[in-house]
Amino acid sequence: MDLMGDHKLDNNYLLEINSLHAGIEGKEILKGVDLRIGKGEVHAVMGPNGAGKSTLGAVITGRRDYGVTGGELRFCGKNLLAMAPEERSWAGIFLSFQYPIEIPGVSITNFMKAAVNAKRKAAGLPDLKPGEFLKLLKEKMALVGMDSAFAKREVNVGFSGGEKKRNEIFQMAMLEPVLGILDETDSGLDVDALKTVADGVNALRSPERSFIIITHYQKLLEYIRPDFVHVLKEGRIVRNGGPELAEAIWQDGFEGIN
Repeated sequence: MDLMGDHKLDNNYLLEINSLHAGIEGKEILKGVDLRIGKGEVHAVMGPNGAGKSTLGAVITGRRDYGVTGGELRFCGKNLLAMAPEERSWAGIFLSFQYPIEIPGVSITNFMKAAVNAKRKAAGLPDLKPGEFLKLLKEKMALVGMDSAFAKREVNVGFSGGEKKRNEIFQMAMLEPVLGILDETDSGLDVDALKTVADGVNALRSPERSFIIITHYQKLLEYIRPDFVHVLKEGRIVRNGGPELAEAIWQDGFEGIN
């Protein structure tokens, strides 16, 4: 298997990353990343601390404090680097944060109504009617096992770590992205919360939706079975494989992988 991955979809990839170089505050973090993701695929990106995993997610979603100094990013055949962060979101890219922020004074219902209708407006669609929106809200909360009482609560305020992560998965369900990126969603979760989050992600898997699972650990991948696993070290993808690669890392660590 080469660094592009040996899966082919008639060259019709959802996401193409070619020799990507990027960093922050003058420090290069990604040093030539190559990756191909097809529709319906789940890719796990693993690596030690400081390898560039979260940077990869930040660059794909367009965080302004990260600069791209070389390479190419294409999403559905379009130049992703020419798109603003909000345009990438409207096009169908979603990032679940490692540390979800609290938004005091804003209810989950109002937050999601604004997000959903902004995406619809970008697609030339009218706002959802109140009844349609509430129906969608209840359906997606049920899908990810979220108590409907959370709809009235302020975004992440007073939430436990597991509740914050489940809220991220709920937001993803509401926005129905084409590509979902989970940045260390398993961080700080106990086994029960981990399985709950994984169940939500698995409920959203479909032939038209792909995922990038960024993680240090193999445990999450026992619940969200990836199609492909990539090891990122020192800013480069140095190994590709299937689920067995994650299992080998769990046993032997990253040190022997080059």
